[in-house]
Amino acid sequence: MQSFEFCYLNADGSLACTLAACCEDERQAKILAHAMKLSDTKCFEVWMGEKLVYERPARWDDARDWRMAV
Repeated sequence: MQSFEFCYLNADGSLACTLAACCEDERQAKILAHAMKLSDTKCFEVWMGEKLVYERPARWDDARDWRMAV
């Protein structure tokens, strides 16, 4: 099992919270990150050590559009 860190971000880009979990692979980590997401959090990242393996939205331009709509 590999160790992953989930970083959930506020609308302004600041860190809301982090969670750590051991998962079989990146796919399982992505699914768990979505499942553990706070209801009002739209942006998050999944890290495996120093490697960013997933982020939502996929591009920060999309996140900026979301923050402007809030």
